[in-house]
Amino acid sequence: MSSSSLSNPTLSTHFLGHKLGKSRNIKNGITYFPIFRGHKVARCAVDMPYGGDAPTFPRIRVWDPYKRLGISPYASEEEIWSARNFLLQQYAGHERSEESIEAAFEKLLMGSFQHRKKTKINLKSRLKKKVEESPPWIKNLLNFVELPPMEVIFRRLFLFAFMGGWSIMNSSEGGPAFQVAVSLAACIYFLNEKTKSLARAFVIGLGALATGWICGSIFVPMIPTVLIHPTWTLELLTSLVAYVFLFLACTFLK
Repeated sequence: MSSSSLSNPTLSTHFLGHKLGKSRNIKNGITYFPIFRGHKVARCAVDMPYGGDAPTFPRIRVWDPYKRLGISPYASEEEIWSARNFLLQQYAGHERSEESIEAAFEKLLMGSFQHRKKTKINLKSRLKKKVEESPPWIKNLLNFVELPPMEVIFRRLFLFAFMGGWSIMNSSEGGPAFQVAVSLAACIYFLNEKTKSLARAFVIGLGALATGWICGSIFVPMIPTVLIHPTWTLELLTSLVAYVFLFLACTFLK
């Protein structure tokens, strides 16, 4: 039965003949059958939209970098960084969106850097102008003063603060004579490093200690006793004032 069906093309099913009969087209003795295009053909990767299925940043063409990132013109650097990181995570995978976000971020960051630099330059210019307009005695006094790096300031501040704390902790056992001697030696050492003159360092160090001790002896008794701890003696409080003068001398004098 199957062989006869294959050899005789007229023995087809009623449905197949009905289907082909409706769709065939005979022209010049040749039978044409149409190509059905009901199903979509999958496209290749190059036909996909730019960025694939990633969402597109809606403010790509916004010129103002603040509006593009969705932040206030008075936003801080932390807020700018937060907006940039949030948008990059939200529109990750879409290259044009990422480039637009990064461009706005870099523009704001560069503007902030230039503003800080300009402010710093203006501050230096104003200070220099004030010094030039000051009386001669102030100019001569400023010639003995310098501003070291912040790292040096904090290290020496920590040293003399430690000496002050050590003196307070040992106030009940005895006077702060040893701590004062160590502080004076440290002050002379730091001054000798800057001036390269041991004699000058001795003079400045001893002068700072004497000035601080005199100022402490004058002003400490003026402090109300209510504000002073009962175990803190006049000698201890005077030594704390002397530590301040020693710190200022070895840090800012030259």
